[in-house]
Amino acid sequence: MPIASLSRFSVPLDTDQSSASQGLLMPKLAYRFRVTLVNFGVGGAPATELTKQVMTVDRPKPKFEEIKLDVYNSVVKIAGKPSFDDIKLKLRDDMTNVVTNKVGEQMQKQFDFFEQASAASGLDYKFTTFIEILDGGNGAYNPIPLETFEVQGCWIKNVSYDGGDYSKSEAMSMDLTICYDNALQTVGINGGLVGLGLPVGRTVGTTSIGS
Repeated sequence: MPIASLSRFSVPLDTDQSSASQGLLMPKLAYRFRVTLVNFGVGGAPATELTKQVMTVDRPKPKFEEIKLDVYNSVVKIAGKPSFDDIKLKLRDDMTNVVTNKVGEQMQKQFDFFEQASAASGLDYKFTTFIEILDGGNGAYNPIPLETFEVQGCWIKNVSYDGGDYSKSEAMSMDLTICYDNALQTVGINGGLVGLGLPVGRTVGTTSIGS
């Protein structure tokens, strides 16, 4: 016997929508994700070793500066330059020192702490971060990215090494604060741009002047 009542487990929609009632959609789950760092560190163990030790990560947080226009009795607010809040990435610190070594290599690319010499340009040290939200596939069933953020122009702003504590029974971790220039959003495997980065056309009034 069909369980037709399950279609009622959602918010009722207006009749001019696609359906007057529909079942609740499957949400993305917070633990189904993968982080890959590209051009991170200088060599030795691949940066994908860090992917295995990721504990938590933020998704990009775009924002706009606010411009206030004072006009007679009112104030009009328009969007200014866009920017992104920093991303927090937490890593487990492993016994082989791969995590601490790779993070140290990346910091060394940004600034030579021994010679006290800085990198010549951002191109010398910036890396790319891929944050993929997955469908739960594994093993014989390849995971499918439901959503991917390609975070561009990344560099480490701050590293916090977890310290020792006799009263804790926890794995040591490292907290990275990642600063970046831009983030683009794609869907599926090798999918096209959606959301952030989607070509929507640049308009003046109702006249498009390019995308």
